Amino acid sequence: MIGTIWHGYTTLENADVYEDLLRKEIFSGIRDRSISGFQEIQLFRRDLSSEVEFMTIMWFDSIEAIKAFAGDDHEAAVVPPKARALLSRFDERSQHYEIRERVKNE
Repeated sequence: MIGTIWHGYTTLENADVYEDLLRKEIFSGIRDRSISGFQEIQLFRRDLSSEVEFMTIMWFDSIEAIKAFAGDDHEAAVVPPKARALLSRFDERSQHYEIRERVKNE
């Protein structure tokens, strides 16, 4: 399992609009692609003094699954134009980490 981490930042004024875009359009668009090996996406939000940070973690079975999502340059961030218009800055490259262990409270 591989976790793909990405950060984007908005102004305080754009934060709710950006989060709504993620929830209603971008995440459903990813899910609707039915990418083999895509497991889930998680959204994190942190309000800072002058901007709002968003972090996503996507879970994939393999690098091949990530390439099916992002293309051959699988570290290049996938940021649709509507999202780019709301972001003040973002990671141009995603980071991929091999998941070594997951512990759940059962």
